[in-house]
Amino acid sequence: MSQIDLARLAGYRIQTFRLPPGPRLTDPASALDFVDERGFVYFWPIKGVDLPNLWVGVAGERPVAEAHDDPGHITWGWKDNALDKKIWYYAKVLRRKATIISLATLPYFYALSENYGDPDEDYLLAYEEGRLTQAAKQVFEALLQEGRLNTIDLRRVARLTSSSSTSEFNRALETLQADFKVLPVGVSDAGAWHYSHIYDLTARQYPDLSERARPIGEGEARRQLLKLYLRSVGATQARDVERLFGWGGPATGRTISALEGAGMLAKSVHSEKAGEWLALSDVLAQH
Repeated sequence: MSQIDLARLAGYRIQTFRLPPGPRLTDPASALDFVDERGFVYFWPIKGVDLPNLWVGVAGERPVAEAHDDPGHITWGWKDNALDKKIWYYAKVLRRKATIISLATLPYFYALSENYGDPDEDYLLAYEEGRLTQAAKQVFEALLQEGRLNTIDLRRVARLTSSSSTSEFNRALETLQADFKVLPVGVSDAGAWHYSHIYDLTARQYPDLSERARPIGEGEARRQLLKLYLRSVGATQARDVERLFGWGGPATGRTISALEGAGMLAKSVHSEKAGEWLALSDVLAQH
């Protein structure tokens, strides 16, 4: 079994993560090119997850600054200004963290979601099967009936305004975003902080998404997403694939086996970290 060349892997990630001394992300156009090139990225770096993200692409590999005037926080404006532009898809998706997905990659994610075509029926089926909480049902119905709403109004219409329901409301929003049912589409000055997201239904914002995803089988969707992930990180372990996408062990194993059988990935070992690694052939040392 081949061994990963760590120097070569580090050099590879300089390019895919946009690390110094490689080219930085300097404006919204370069950020869009970055997302389109990678397929999906995080908005922030997430502890314990190797994945390209906008912060690192702008500010380098350093902790997210607490100071609001840190130059790295220019990404916040890029994200907010793009919410209603449909240049990419932004929502809390992977591990329920802020994820940016290219429009070309979006149907592959949607093909793996619990959506089957009719949003008026899908959410009720999910609720009846116990996959959607009462709070998530109320939030979805508020948007379904009223149209796009800022967070303050959404809580009011969904009847989740009490202080005891705050965490319930937030979990409902995360659940609905992770399953591609709702997404933020703008920013409002509502609330004590004069900043809140405006939410709407994914099906309303992207009415053709269901049809674009329909021809894509689950196996094909997983293979495509894993290829993009490997193309971004160069090498990873099966457990990290499972954690990132939440597919479960059997589905992850089948996806890895399919790509290995097609010659698209190879097993390898890491000189500093135990266990079997999955790597692209062009970042493996040849022996």
